[in-house]
Amino acid sequence: MSRPDPETLSRPDPETSMSRPDPETSDPMTDDEPEHLKRIQIRCRRALRRMNFVISIDTEEDDWGCFRRTGHGCVNTERIPSVQEIFDRYGARPTYLITYQVAADRDSVKVLKKILDSGRCEIGSHCHPWNTPPFEEEPCEYSSMLCNLPEDLQYRKLETLHEAIRASFGVEPTSFRAGRWGFSETVARNLLKLGYRVDTSVSPFCDWSEYCGPDFTDEPAGPYFIRCTAGGDRETGVALVEIPPTIGFFQKNFALCRRVASIIKSGLFQGLHVPGLLKRMNLLNLACLSPEQSSGRDMLRLSRSFMRNGYGYLNMSFHSTSLLPGRSPFVPDESAYRRLLSGIDCLLDYASEHDMNFLCLSEAGAAFREAGANAKMRAAPAAEAQASRGDACGEPF
Repeated sequence: MSRPDPETLSRPDPETSMSRPDPETSDPMTDDEPEHLKRIQIRCRRALRRMNFVISIDTEEDDWGCFRRTGHGCVNTERIPSVQEIFDRYGARPTYLITYQVAADRDSVKVLKKILDSGRCEIGSHCHPWNTPPFEEEPCEYSSMLCNLPEDLQYRKLETLHEAIRASFGVEPTSFRAGRWGFSETVARNLLKLGYRVDTSVSPFCDWSEYCGPDFTDEPAGPYFIRCTAGGDRETGVALVEIPPTIGFFQKNFALCRRVASIIKSGLFQGLHVPGLLKRMNLLNLACLSPEQSSGRDMLRLSRSFMRNGYGYLNMSFHSTSLLPGRSPFVPDESAYRRLLSGIDCLLDYASEHDMNFLCLSEAGAAFREAGANAKMRAAPAAEAQASRGDACGEPF
């Protein structure tokens, strides 16, 4: 695949900026359109003029770091109403990206369906290959990355997950995140076959090769289109919208920060503690918009940085397991849990004060597709791993 310069692609395209003609006066809605489509269109039109805020939650079984096929509990989902209360306070509709184990768990479905049926969330897909049928691969770290499996097996696992969600919730999921960030062009192609339109698996500035995963070091920090090849160089007619989790630098010049980080990764300054020195001097600070890995203060700094750079989207992400202390490495106790909720509240308050547009993932994808109809297309990132991982990434669960 030919790959355009990621530095160019990471800059907002003028075609997708908020200076487009007023969408309220174009493509008017007709009275005979379904109400839910009208609501989506209204949100998309607002999104053309305002900063957009997305909340994506990996909603999964309790067993962090375990590649068991069966025997997983989903007790953490009982805590979802506590964080949903915060979202409701600000009128934010999160996207719960759920695994096969959650879709098959009666109690988890009951909790999530109540929120879904009241229109307060979206349900998407989150694939953990090791516990999603069919089981034809040997469970290990390599096969835990969906992108490492044969394309046909990928498809059948995704189809199983898709059908389980449809059976439990009565909806067709169109948003997706790969477990452990195991995404590639073949995964994108299979998603399109199943009707998915939005992905949020590409974690910019992060390299998961240490965990047998992909290297996303050079991927754009903002949304873009992924156009897949259908064998050879023939391209599919429909593009997948990538809404990456928000990862970036406190500093304004992302392109320069990316180049400096790349030089440091090359080992040129090995043994000189350069990354720590630059971080303490506030010259190179990489952070994630996640209450698991960043304080409320740091998430605000990162949000301001994205706003200064002209990115139209923020995507806060975390795991449902962090809602139950001791189930994820990020939240070991109740004190850490309270800090997590406080960080979420702080960030949503900031977003509300700045009149940001709260969107679920499918709405964000539709808004970007409408706003960026003429934006550059790009190929999906390759799954081959190359170098060491990014400092802000943590572990790939």
